[in-house]
Amino acid sequence: MKKGDIYEGVITGFDFPNKGSLIIEDRKVTVKDTLPGQKISFMISKKKSGMAEGRLLSVLEPSELEDGIPFCQYFGVCGGCAYQNLSYDTQLKFKEQMVKKLIDKTLPDYEYEWEGIISSPVDRAYRNKMEFTFGDEYKDGPLALGLHKKGSFHDIVSVCRENGCALINSDWRIIVQFTLSFFTERCVPYYHRMKHEGILRNFVVRQSAASGEFLINLVTSTQWEQYGFDEKILLKDYTEGLMSLERTGELSGGGIIAGILYTENDTLGDVVQSDKTICLYGQDYITEELLGLKFRISPFSFFQTNTRGCEVLYKKAREYIYDSGKVVFDLYSGTGTIAQMMAPASKKVIGIEIVGEAVEAAKENAKLNGLTNCEFIAGDVLKAIDLVSDKPDLIIVDPPRDGINPKALDKILNFGVNQIVYISCKPTSLARDLKIIKERGYRLVKACCVDQFPQTRNIETIALISRI
Repeated sequence: MKKGDIYEGVITGFDFPNKGSLIIEDRKVTVKDTLPGQKISFMISKKKSGMAEGRLLSVLEPSELEDGIPFCQYFGVCGGCAYQNLSYDTQLKFKEQMVKKLIDKTLPDYEYEWEGIISSPVDRAYRNKMEFTFGDEYKDGPLALGLHKKGSFHDIVSVCRENGCALINSDWRIIVQFTLSFFTERCVPYYHRMKHEGILRNFVVRQSAASGEFLINLVTSTQWEQYGFDEKILLKDYTEGLMSLERTGELSGGGIIAGILYTENDTLGDVVQSDKTICLYGQDYITEELLGLKFRISPFSFFQTNTRGCEVLYKKAREYIYDSGKVVFDLYSGTGTIAQMMAPASKKVIGIEIVGEAVEAAKENAKLNGLTNCEFIAGDVLKAIDLVSDKPDLIIVDPPRDGINPKALDKILNFGVNQIVYISCKPTSLARDLKIIKERGYRLVKACCVDQFPQTRNIETIALISRI
């Protein structure tokens, strides 16, 4: 076996989130984007001691798991949905099996209560936020606005055409298509991420599930003048065009444009960030409702992308809390959703979040909901936790995908609280942290999955951890 060799075989093993495997010449070969039972053709892309990695060339025979019919014309091309070829029931069973297998592998011969998986109330058109990218669908092709093509850093798939992306509703497609047409007609170039030249970068859309309000954010470089454009006139015309969609009733789904923002971003990295953000129309937030509480969502605030699924997730997390205690720490608190749900049953709740804008939104949200016992601190958990004089009775963590920084985890465990509720959007990170938590004298009491991301490989997991 050597790099470049082509083989055929049947996927027999699988690891979260998308790593199928099979045995070739007594060597385990991992091939991403495959399913158990598929017969595939693949090329060896990497070889190392006792193992190898392969690149999928084609699926020769489908798996028995593939009992669904893809309903998006871009399935398999776009890098978003991966499981449209599985019925939703099969998706749930498959995700549950993967997470349970991962935890059991991390904690072998370990007794804990497994509570299975909870489905999302909606499995289509559930996204309340999307980050679209400007680019082209092929080299030197026309302007495109959509999502990255599967496996490509450069190519963009315009998924918002008719019968396109099924994770958003028709109003989103109208808004995105108008934006693409507007800048295509005026020959505004996209920002080339390698050359660092061009203007159009990203297009971020948020929508409140409670009110239908849209918050629209156009993200560009500041190179307008270099290409001969009058930025102010162009943005004024663009804003008026967007508002005409609402006035003429083209937003048939009842969408209301609450705010249109313009963000300047000259960072070299391929990331949506703000050097400067101005409001072109309306307001710079939308209002969402969650379990009886109201939340103002600003353009760069973290908020779960499936609002109805989020309610299920937080209800379940609340069930795991058997004693809220006097002082609760909500670490990686975002806009303070969890903190505010805990506030009525606690003496004090302290949230720590690294995104300053989210912290300010959390403070406003607490006022909006009449909560006076919530404190929010802006900073990295690793450092900010040292600034808190209060000692927690309960800690809730909802870290980013990479999990908890090991040094921060050490500080969290040093508090010695009797109960930790860990909400994870990446089970492999949770598994890694569970191993450390176990070594520090804690045990996993129970866990379950909540499907926040139907049609995709992603899944949320909630773990209740207690001190031995």
